[in-house]
Amino acid sequence: MSPFAMSATDWQLVPLDRVPPMPWRNGGGVTRELLAWPRADDWQVRLSVAEVAADGPFSAFAGIERWFAVLQGAGVALTIDGTAHPLDATSAPLRFDGGAVATCRLLDGPTLDFNLMAPPGRARMQRIREGLHVAVGAGTLVAAYAHADPVTLPGLSGDLPARTLAWRVTQGPWSGQVQAREMLWMEVVA
Repeated sequence: MSPFAMSATDWQLVPLDRVPPMPWRNGGGVTRELLAWPRADDWQVRLSVAEVAADGPFSAFAGIERWFAVLQGAGVALTIDGTAHPLDATSAPLRFDGGAVATCRLLDGPTLDFNLMAPPGRARMQRIREGLHVAVGAGTLVAAYAHADPVTLPGLSGDLPARTLAWRVTQGPWSGQVQAREMLWMEVVA
């Protein structure tokens, strides 16, 4: 039996439009926290979508590794410890030290961006077009974010709707194929 042979309840689904926006203290945007795991008040993994409306600094998270991907808009230039990184909705996600001095400059208007925060060296995020064969060990948090188009996840009844996060923690070794025109795929090792 395939390790993906499970009920749909094994995947936790979080539609973006059901998460209230949290305004930033600097007034430059809002964040919708899709997952703070294992607990909101003491997370090891945080997944969120940010609406960035103005240039400004990023909050520092010492001891955390950040991954950043543009979902929508013309893009941004992230300057991290003095080095500029231009990113748009086709760029690979950028990984950087959450404690670094980071600022964001919008290239041509507001953007919608995805953020993954986790302990250093334990996470990865990639932009997938078409499909991906996945193989992970037990205790891995896996997540898929479908932004514009539905995503097919083995073990999920029906497609993952656009603008929705699906996540779960594997109970044993897990492998299979995910299909999408475009998605973000994330893995965090316990």
